[in-house]
Amino acid sequence: ASRTGGAGPRVMRRSHIFYGWAVLAAGFTLILFGYAMRNTFSVFYPVIVDEFGWTRGGTAIMYSLTILSYGLFAPVAGGLADRLNPKFVLAAGGIIVGGGIALCSLASSMAYFYVVYGVLVAIGLSFIGITPLTSVLTHWFGRRRGGMVFGLLGSCFGVSLISAPLFQWLISGFGWRHAYVLIGLCAIAVIVPVSLIVVRRSPQQQALIEQAQLSSADTGRPESNAENWTVRKALRTRFFRLMLLVGFCNMGFAQQVTIAHQVYFLRDIGHDPMLAAGIFGIFGVAFATGNVSSSLS
Repeated sequence: ASRTGGAGPRVMRRSHIFYGWAVLAAGFTLILFGYAMRNTFSVFYPVIVDEFGWTRGGTAIMYSLTILSYGLFAPVAGGLADRLNPKFVLAAGGIIVGGGIALCSLASSMAYFYVVYGVLVAIGLSFIGITPLTSVLTHWFGRRRGGMVFGLLGSCFGVSLISAPLFQWLISGFGWRHAYVLIGLCAIAVIVPVSLIVVRRSPQQQALIEQAQLSSADTGRPESNAENWTVRKALRTRFFRLMLLVGFCNMGFAQQVTIAHQVYFLRDIGHDPMLAAGIFGIFGVAFATGNVSSSLS
């Protein structure tokens, strides 16, 4: 609409809020709750060893299995998010990961933990992890915003570690079995509705903003000279293979060892369980801060 006056015509334009930010916020929430489910191990680990009298090495295998299973199923989850409606894939992941954590309350043997936590929880987490969410968000944000967007998304992993004091409080107040049930049901109650209500595959599917008003950076349209990458083509490049090696050494090995054993180590040297969980949470804050620096790319 336009108005005329002494200062000349003034144009009133309707403003739009880019829906991609809502999808990013949903992704942040899913990863926050999803990875918090896997990271419950750090706080439950000493309690489980004390409860059953198992060796630390044997008990820690359940965490190793969930990392391995997650890595194996992540490509499958990414493929499903590409082929199917991603909101249903993410919602299914929430049910599986939350249900798996709740079922850990029934554990009475190592083998049970290996199957339920080591495999089932990992499958659910792969459905709501970085891989399928990256598939969704690449439709919304272009290359210029990629570093910032995926830095924020990656920081959720660190933020999820802040939940450790809450988990410890639940264990101390309700016992570890009831804590598992409460945590699992809470994850389902948040992840499933957020996935179904908020997540959309692309701006075209959402259809909230007219195509003419979207910049190429917002729609995530590939540039005309962008190469059409496939998995096989990427694996043939030296750069991609080096990045895989770096990711394995950093994220897959060094970081996971710290996450799995840090709380137990702090308790070993005399710290109160709640203080140990709090220090673990500080580690998560520092991790998140480092991830946000990806925007510098």
